[in-house]
Amino acid sequence: MSANTIDAALLSKMFLAGAKKLEAKKEWINELNVFPVPDGDTGTNMTMTIMSAVKEVNNLSEISMTTLAKAISSGSLRGARGNSGVILSQLLRGFTKSIRQTDEVDAPAVSEAFVKATETAYKAVMKPKEGTILTVAKGLADKAVELAEEELSLEEYLRQVLSHGEYVLSQTPEMLPVLKEAGVVDSGGQGLITVLQGAFEVFCGKEVELDFEPENKEASEFVKISKETEEEIKFGYCTEFIVVLDQPINEEQEEGFKEYLLSIGDSLVVVADDEIVKVHVHTNDPGLAIQKGLTFGSLTRMKIDNMREEHQERVIKDAEKLAAQQAAEKTAEKKAEPAKETGFISVSVGDGFAEIFKGLNVDYLIEGGQTMNPSTEDMLNAIEQVNAKTIFIFPNNKNIILAANQARDLVEDKNIVVIPTTTAPQCVAAMIGYDPEGSVEENTEAMTEAASAVATGSITYAVRDTCIDEIEIHKGDIMAVGDQGIIGVGKSIQEVAEKTVQSMMTEDSSLISIYYGEEFAEEDAEAFGDVITEKYPDCDVEVNYGGQPIYYCIISVE
Repeated sequence: MSANTIDAALLSKMFLAGAKKLEAKKEWINELNVFPVPDGDTGTNMTMTIMSAVKEVNNLSEISMTTLAKAISSGSLRGARGNSGVILSQLLRGFTKSIRQTDEVDAPAVSEAFVKATETAYKAVMKPKEGTILTVAKGLADKAVELAEEELSLEEYLRQVLSHGEYVLSQTPEMLPVLKEAGVVDSGGQGLITVLQGAFEVFCGKEVELDFEPENKEASEFVKISKETEEEIKFGYCTEFIVVLDQPINEEQEEGFKEYLLSIGDSLVVVADDEIVKVHVHTNDPGLAIQKGLTFGSLTRMKIDNMREEHQERVIKDAEKLAAQQAAEKTAEKKAEPAKETGFISVSVGDGFAEIFKGLNVDYLIEGGQTMNPSTEDMLNAIEQVNAKTIFIFPNNKNIILAANQARDLVEDKNIVVIPTTTAPQCVAAMIGYDPEGSVEENTEAMTEAASAVATGSITYAVRDTCIDEIEIHKGDIMAVGDQGIIGVGKSIQEVAEKTVQSMMTEDSSLISIYYGEEFAEEDAEAFGDVITEKYPDCDVEVNYGGQPIYYCIISVE
């Protein structure tokens, strides 16, 4: 039977279960994204955000409401990725701030926490839009307050609040026409409901496996055991077991057992008495050791560890530790130098854009962008690396601006200015517009204005059938996504790219830039540039290698 209050231990399990359910559903949530581009990432961003908090919670040596609240808030804030992840982190921040001074929470406390969560999240978004995760959060908060004073068990109270949240989510297509047209609910709202569903299931007593994949799973792909190291580990399996003897063994039998084990391994320890024999041996074939043990009796306490795997994990940890140490030393060296007046950080995807940004004197590049939104933590690490009094950050993606703003608000010792660029070409224009002699305020205004004067269209392919803005799109179609939505759809890259340029041209247009990606051949890009040059003779046309994935080319007009 469920309790009528929630203590820190139970809340911790509920939070971890919510994170686990979100992790399991992330690909399904990704598919709810309205635009059928091959980079739908709401589920991924929300999962990576909450997993950062999971790590903090799992590292707690003592769980109290205060330590739990701090771990959830700090972990999610620093790990926040994408707009959905930042909003989720703000919801968690507001919720935990409300409960951190309590030992247990009841229905009134939950209602206050929901209200605080919603208020905090709304404040983080410059122009809140209804029909999104914010609407779902507000619906949950409103229902929580309405029911808080009724005489309900906490289980029934939470059930009705969650049920109302699910209803509000189902209504999001009625609030945002683009959702209705695509036939989906809001993906961020679905992510929030999924977390709460997982938490509620544990509250009701459901047993959930709360194990998570090791965070450094990917690291093992990059750090391999050297051939020399593998040769040093001659026998790879540490094998331990106890033989419960059918009858006592004599010294001759014990010595014969030892000799056999030494013939198949080393690091041998055999301790025998009248009833048991305890065995420890390193071998490449644990089965042979076990089979020999079975000739003397039954086995218990069997344990086999792969020492090469353990060594590889140590190698990974040592490599990470060394990398962190070298980074810290490099940072310390930079800090020892006098800070320069101005520094620049840009999010970049593609080696071509990276070279372009470096040529424009960007100090630090954060790898990421449309397919992998950098986290607030990534932003903070970049800020730490740039030894400057004022640092301009270019997110270059509308889904990264909130994370950049969140990082800015967490920094106290430097002046951080976020130029709200939504595309890489906007960053190029902004950097060209920077005046070394101008003040921070003057440059902020000039760079923002330069970026806003750039129209951008990105050419990619559709991953599913849908209909947006009355445009019918089929899986595999070539499509152009512009600053305000879908620009055009067609069957060939050049056809759609020409439509894209045409839709962005104005009387004042003077420069057309084409940045071709890793899946668009240079000769095709140059040929397309020739077509555009012939079609718009009064404009300068530039063709550059961007190297970006997913998008065949990114075109800007200014």
